[in-house]
Amino acid sequence: MVTMVREGIPAAVPWIVFALAVYGTARSFTTGAFKESALQAVFAVLNIVGAVISFLMVIDALPWVLGDEDLVPFLWNSIAIPVGLIVPIGGAFLAFLIGFGLLEFVGVLMQPIMRPLWKTPGRSAIDAVASFVGSYSLGILVTDRVYQKGGYTGREAAIIATGFSTVSAAFMVIVAKQLDLMKVWGTYFIVTFIVTFVVTAITVRIPPLRIIPDEYFADAHPDPEKPVEGSRIKNAWREAMLALQRAPSLWESIWENFRDGVRMAAAIVPSIMSVGLIGLLLARFTPIFEWIGYLFYPFAWVVQLPEPVLAGKAAAMGIAEMFLPATAVAGSDSMVLKFVIGVVAVSAIIFFSALVPCILATKIPVKLTHLVIIWFERVALTILIATPIAHLLF
Repeated sequence: MVTMVREGIPAAVPWIVFALAVYGTARSFTTGAFKESALQAVFAVLNIVGAVISFLMVIDALPWVLGDEDLVPFLWNSIAIPVGLIVPIGGAFLAFLIGFGLLEFVGVLMQPIMRPLWKTPGRSAIDAVASFVGSYSLGILVTDRVYQKGGYTGREAAIIATGFSTVSAAFMVIVAKQLDLMKVWGTYFIVTFIVTFVVTAITVRIPPLRIIPDEYFADAHPDPEKPVEGSRIKNAWREAMLALQRAPSLWESIWENFRDGVRMAAAIVPSIMSVGLIGLLLARFTPIFEWIGYLFYPFAWVVQLPEPVLAGKAAAMGIAEMFLPATAVAGSDSMVLKFVIGVVAVSAIIFFSALVPCILATKIPVKLTHLVIIWFERVALTILIATPIAHLLF
C-alpha cells in the first residue's frame, strides 16, 4: 500500500509528509503540550526547526552541507517519508490486529512464553511481529494504542517499546549488504534475532525498566491477562470471541486507528528532521562518538573483539542513527568485527534519528534518560553475547 502511494502520486508525497510536519509542529503548541515539561518545550522548538528543514528539502533549497546525500536527503527519503506514510496507512490496518480478537487470541497462546521470559503479556507478541514485518514505528503505535486502552501497564509498554521495536527484516538486509554479510545471511538473521531478545530478557530485570511504575494508563480501564485454566486453545478462542463482541464497527475502528496514526506521524516527522539531523551532524563534525565509544572499549576488550577502539566508536554512532555503525566498519577486514557490529546495529534498538522521537510521541512513561541508559545496556550486553558467537562462526 505504501509503495503504491509513493509510485502513484510521487510528486505529492513530499508535500503530504511536509504537511504532516507542519501539523505536528502546530499541534505541539495548540494542545499546550509544550507547557508540560522543559523537554516538551525543547522538542516543540525542535519541531519548528524540523518543519523548516522539511520545507527546504521539498523545494530543494538546502543550505551549506545539509544537502549532502548522507544528511538531510538521507533522513527525508529513508526515514521521514517511509514513517510519514507507514504510520497512518499501517495504523488504519491495525484495526485487524488489535480490534477484532486476534490480539486476545495470540495473547492467551503466547502467555506461557512472554510472561516468564520478558515479563510482558502474551499479546505483546503482536507488537514484535508488527515491528519485524512492518516497521518499528508501527510496532510502537500498536503498543501505545494497547497501553492507552488498558492492555499494558506503563512498565510493560516501556519493555515492549524498547525491547521489541526492532527494525524490519527488510532493513536488516540493507545492513547485511553494507557489511558484506549476505553470504551468511541466514546465520546473521538468526543470531541477531536471538541476541536481541536475549538482551531484552536481561534488561527487563535491571533498572531503569525494572523500576518504571507497573501501573495502568490513568484514563484506561485495566484489562490484565487472566490465568488460563483448561484448554489454552479454547480459552484463546473464547477471549477472541468476547473481544469481537465488544469491538466497534469496522469502519469506526479503521478511522480511529488512521486518525491516531496521522497524529503520531505528525509528531514524529519534524523530530526526525531536527533531532536526527543533530545526531548526524555530531557524527560527522565532532569527536563525541569517539569519546562515547571508549565506554564500550572494556566490553570489546574482555571478549577479544578485533579493533576494540573502532568497535566502540561504531557502536556509539548507533545512538544517532542505526545504520551508522555499519558504515563505520564496512572497510574492516575482520568478519568478526563486521558481524558483531551488524548485530549491535539491530539489537541496540534505540536511536535518535527516528525511534526516540517515535517513543517520546506516545503516552508510554519512559524518559529520555531512561532511553539513553537502556541503549547503553543493550549495546554492552550485545557486544558481550554476540562476540563469542562470532568467534565460533569465523
